[in-house]
Amino acid sequence: MTPTEIAVQVDPPLSGFRVLELGNFIAAPFASRIFADFGAEVVKIERPGVGDELRGWRRSRGKTSMMFRTVARNKKSLTLDLRTDEGRQLVLDLVRKTDVVIENFRPGTLERWGLGPVELSEANPDVVLVRISGYGQTGPYRDRAGFGGVAEAFAGLRHVTGHADRAPVRPAAPIGDALAGLYGAVGALMLLLARANGRPHDGPRVADVALYESVFMAMESLVPDLDAYGTVRQRTAGNLPGVVPSGVYPTADGQSVVIAGNSSGAFTRLMTAIGRTDLAEDPTLADGDARYAREVELDGSISEWTGRHSAPEVVEVLGAAGVPVGPVHDATAIAEDPHVLARGMLRPLKVVVDDEPEEIRFPGVVPRVPGAPGELRWAGPELGEHTDEVLSGVLGLRVERLAALRERGVI
Repeated sequence: MTPTEIAVQVDPPLSGFRVLELGNFIAAPFASRIFADFGAEVVKIERPGVGDELRGWRRSRGKTSMMFRTVARNKKSLTLDLRTDEGRQLVLDLVRKTDVVIENFRPGTLERWGLGPVELSEANPDVVLVRISGYGQTGPYRDRAGFGGVAEAFAGLRHVTGHADRAPVRPAAPIGDALAGLYGAVGALMLLLARANGRPHDGPRVADVALYESVFMAMESLVPDLDAYGTVRQRTAGNLPGVVPSGVYPTADGQSVVIAGNSSGAFTRLMTAIGRTDLAEDPTLADGDARYAREVELDGSISEWTGRHSAPEVVEVLGAAGVPVGPVHDATAIAEDPHVLARGMLRPLKVVVDDEPEEIRFPGVVPRVPGAPGELRWAGPELGEHTDEVLSGVLGLRVERLAALRERGVI
C-alpha cells in the first residue's frame, strides 16, 4: 500500500477550541454548530427551566423538537440564569477559558448584563466575540428587534421572491439566519487567525454581523443594476432575470425538474439533446441577453419536451449531455437518493423522541476536510445535561457549590 492510499486520521481542525454560545433560535446557534461539528467544545448557555425556545418549535410529539436537535448537535447544554450576579460571574469565569463567544441578543443586552465587549475582553484579552443582530450594533435601526424573516424582507429578498401578480413570499427555510450564521463563523475564524498570527488589535476582538446585511450580500447586483440601468428587480416566479433558459419544468409523471441551460455551452447541449438543433445553431441566440429576449419561446420548447418524458428520463438524458439538471426533491426523495447516501449526508443517531430512543437521520457535516473530517457525535442535548460536567471540569466547582447554585436557581 502506497503512502497516498493510507488514510491518516487526525484530530478535527477545531479541536482544542472552546466556544461559548449565548444565543437562541437559529443564527448564533448555526454559527457555533460549525465549530462543534469540527471538534470545538461548544458550551450552550440556556436559561434554567426554560432553555432555547427552539426546543419547542415544529414538533408533533415529544418534548424537544428535531429542529433543536439538529441545530444544537455536538454541543453541551449548561443552564445559567444571566439575570443573577452569580450567573454573570460564572459566565465571566468561563470566558477566561474560552476562545470564542457567540451571541444574538438585541444590541445593548450584554452591556446591561455587564457582559459587553469591554467586560469580556477584560476577563480574557484574547477572546473573540461574534455579535449577530437584526440590523447590527450601530446605525439608527440598531435597537429594532430583528428576526431572519424581517431581514429577508429588508434586504430585498422577499420583494423578488414569488410571482409578479401575487404578494411576496417567504423562502421556506431560514435563509437569513443561516447566512448570518455563516458570516458569524467566518468572522470568528478570521479573528482567530489574526490572533494566531500575532496581529495587534485595538480593543475587543469583535465581529458585528447584521442579519439584513448577510442577506443583502447574497442579492448579487441588486443596487448596482439600479444605478447602472435604472432597473428595480421584481418577482419573476422561479426564474432569475437574464438567466435563460433556467427554471423548473414539468414532466410527464407529474413531477418537476430544474434545468440550467443558461451558459452558452450548456444552452447548445440542451437544445441539441431535446431535438432543437435549429435553436442550438441559431447565431442570434449565442448571447445571454438575446436568449432572455426569447425566454417564453425557449421555455416553451423545453417544457414541450420535458412534458413527454418522466423526471428520471429527463435527468438521465440531459445529464448525459452535460446539461445541469436535477429533480425537485422532497424529504423522502432526499432520504432515498443514492448520491446523498454515498456522500454520507444522512447520519443516524439514537434520539429519544417520546420515551424510547429511536433512530433519527440528521444532516451530515459540511464542508468535507479529508483526513480531518467533522463528526456528528450527538444530537442537541437535554436542557442542562452538561451543567455539572462543565462547571466542575472547566471551573473546578465542587459538588457542594453546584448544589447551592442549583438550590438558588442560578443553574
